[in-house]
Amino acid sequence: MSQTERSFIPLSIAVLTVSDTRSIEEDRSGATLEERLRGDGHRLADRKIVTDDVEKIRETVTSWCQDPAIDVVVTTGGTGFTGRDVTPEALEPQFEKRMDGFSAIFHRVSFETIGVSTIQSRATGGVIAATFVFVLPGSPGACRDAWDHILSPQLDYRHKPCNFVEIMPRLDEHLRRQGRSA
Repeated sequence: MSQTERSFIPLSIAVLTVSDTRSIEEDRSGATLEERLRGDGHRLADRKIVTDDVEKIRETVTSWCQDPAIDVVVTTGGTGFTGRDVTPEALEPQFEKRMDGFSAIFHRVSFETIGVSTIQSRATGGVIAATFVFVLPGSPGACRDAWDHILSPQLDYRHKPCNFVEIMPRLDEHLRRQGRSA
């Protein structure tokens, strides 16, 4: 291997489906994410379904973000505009840093697939307790688009010119400077 080549680093990724109606067996979006992350060589750290409830969403994701064995959290569902869609409300206030570019690129990719209907999604991303968190719509197609076009390359240490994996060790440096841990 030359000095410029990098080895793949598998990550531990937790998947949360937010739904009042699905079971694990019926969860096509969560299954799509699990299939894709495993296909890329990552490990599934955990996979759950919670109802469209701010506290349940926040509790699950916060717990995962505080677990040093989990590198990334991906949620699916609850990003629309109906009264039950509360995933962004649950998680955005928890973001230490918001990833505006994720939403912008997601909508660009999604526009190629579903046109202006992408406007009905409030997909977002950020960092909670030094853990990347991505909030996706609850459709398998949206999960596929987000994984294939954004998450797969950015969660691959070999991707150049830059990727999320190479900055993961520094996500909590502001806390270390202040004498706290993530």
